[in-house]
Amino acid sequence: MDATDGRGTARGALDATRRHQSPQLALVYGMNGCGAIESSGEGARLRLSDGRGALDFGSYAVTLLGQRHPAVLAAVRRELDAMPVSSRVLANGTTAELARALVAWAEPERLTKVWLGLNGCDAVEAALKLARLATGRTRVIAIEGAYHGKSLGALAATWNARYRRSLEPLLGGVSHIPADVSALPAAFGPGDVAAVLVEPVQGEGGVRPLEPGFLRALADAAHAHGAFVLADEIQTGLRRCGPRLVSADLGMRPDAVLLGKALGGGVQPVSAVLATPELYAPLTADPFTHTTTFSGHPLGAATGLATLTAIEELAPRGARLADLFSGGLARIAGRHPDLIAEVRGRGLLWGVEFTTAATAGEVLMELGRRGLVVSPCLGRPEVLRLLPPLIASDEEAEEALAILDAVCAAVPDEFRPPGPGPR
Repeated sequence: MDATDGRGTARGALDATRRHQSPQLALVYGMNGCGAIESSGEGARLRLSDGRGALDFGSYAVTLLGQRHPAVLAAVRRELDAMPVSSRVLANGTTAELARALVAWAEPERLTKVWLGLNGCDAVEAALKLARLATGRTRVIAIEGAYHGKSLGALAATWNARYRRSLEPLLGGVSHIPADVSALPAAFGPGDVAAVLVEPVQGEGGVRPLEPGFLRALADAAHAHGAFVLADEIQTGLRRCGPRLVSADLGMRPDAVLLGKALGGGVQPVSAVLATPELYAPLTADPFTHTTTFSGHPLGAATGLATLTAIEELAPRGARLADLFSGGLARIAGRHPDLIAEVRGRGLLWGVEFTTAATAGEVLMELGRRGLVVSPCLGRPEVLRLLPPLIASDEEAEEALAILDAVCAAVPDEFRPPGPGPR
């Protein structure tokens, strides 16, 4: 019997994916869902077309407020009844209010300018363009292991060769350096660096928190050489990792912070660049230097406003969940040392590194079968990401940890390293 989600059959959806998108994508979706497709979402849970439920502790960090947060949905409905798209030749009050609210929420003394986009790549592209225009320089420093997106400009700052292969030459002048203070003296030439672009915690790169001392030294070196510091917090910001902005919390004094993913409340695509007046100067002089048709669209702006409020209301809940996952994942790693090489993370962004990519793949598939959705790291396939939402209950957190523990205990021998080890 074919599973249906009420809008067509699962078989039909997978067949359309195979025919019109990618056979490989259809295969992955079919395996992950055991032949079913996602049907609806509510809070921390998804409903599949065959009636099964699953905890959503993945969704690539988008659902920080869970699925269909009621305050966000209400804001979108109000805007739908008012003006869902902007004329783009008149000012829009909702868009202007989101810009004001972002400045007040972040660093109102320094980051006083805002550019709005739809996704993380938008934000990265805008920030790189601003840095080059504002300095008249072309070189950008990024970090080994970084992920900043797959558009051609953002891809130049992304480390993984899998995405860069066969596309060179990309944006010229990007240099990747190791996350090591000793690499800094040789990284900066005389007056040639426009900006450094850095994730305080590398998400796609395996959930790798960079050392605070290195991040501060990197920012200090950039500023000493007249370069801008661009903090990519598309995944780490908005209290995903605890503080509002990790870069500000660590004392980096960024010249721009890039936000996305969770800013749309799990409902609308929204991103933002929060910048100093110095970095933003090219757009101040000519606001048409960098534009997109749907930049600051009213539905997204309404969503962002509701999201900022909801996130602040739930901040204490995030601290509680962070403690639960920190302790729970450490205990699971201790019980399965033959499978788990390391657990890393901060706040509500956690990476579980398995001994092999094949083991991680097996665990990912079995987690889905048992009702826990997590996100793989495409650039580090041996690492699985757990991204619990702020609205998860203690019981849902414990349920997720129990599923992970049980799946690790049941991993078949062929996915375990050879030699003696605890089972």
